[in-house]
Amino acid sequence: MRGGDMLERIRRVGSVWQRDLEAFLRTYRVNFIPPFIEPLLYLLALGFGLGTYIEAVDGVPYPVFIAPALVSISVMNSAFYECTYSSFVRMYYQKTFDAIIATPVSIGEVIAGEMIWGATRGVIYAGLMLPVLILFGVATIPSSLLLIPFAFLAGLLFAGIAMCFTAITPSIETLNYPSFLFITPMFLFSGTFFPLDLLPEVVRYFALAVLPLTHVVEINRAITLEAVSAANLLNLAWIAVATAVFCSLAIRLMKRRLVV
Repeated sequence: MRGGDMLERIRRVGSVWQRDLEAFLRTYRVNFIPPFIEPLLYLLALGFGLGTYIEAVDGVPYPVFIAPALVSISVMNSAFYECTYSSFVRMYYQKTFDAIIATPVSIGEVIAGEMIWGATRGVIYAGLMLPVLILFGVATIPSSLLLIPFAFLAGLLFAGIAMCFTAITPSIETLNYPSFLFITPMFLFSGTFFPLDLLPEVVRYFALAVLPLTHVVEINRAITLEAVSAANLLNLAWIAVATAVFCSLAIRLMKRRLVV
């Protein structure tokens, strides 16, 4: 592919991303409030409430232990639900995809723009949460600033997974299944609120092999604790490979659904 063609494709993908950003900013008050409230509630209820009955985890105070998990969960939820429910509404009810595809923008470029926007939303939420965590003393700078760029890669992973579900779901109500059967187990069993070592060995290996949030939490925790190790390279490799696979699969599945 020639350089000019590549730049044109990037521009078209960017136009889809820009359209979603402008729609997001029109309701910024509603969109910006949850990232401030959510970590505050979790920190107060679990970190400084229940956490007072919990001894330090591996020498780390419990509020500090769960802080990177809260960022990870927020990135997961923002990217996943943006590219499932919101994307389904744009595709099926608002017919936004049909309108965009009527222009020179291709289906693949529309889906790529949607997934990049989902990842961007994860970055926005991580950036909004970080000051709250710093204020409570459970994250420090400058090391915790790395959570923000990493949020894009993590968000792109969950956006790709979400778009795969959107491509195969017959109705918006069906999206409740991946929400309850995929997102909820990750929320609980990905080393978020307790160490993976406490899980039965089979469940622990399952979490490492299958649940993406496990690897995101591991890296975010290593960043905030300034304890990055060679093992985190394996987490990063898992995320990079899974992101490439799911994003490519999402584009193929959406082409199959939208091309009649």
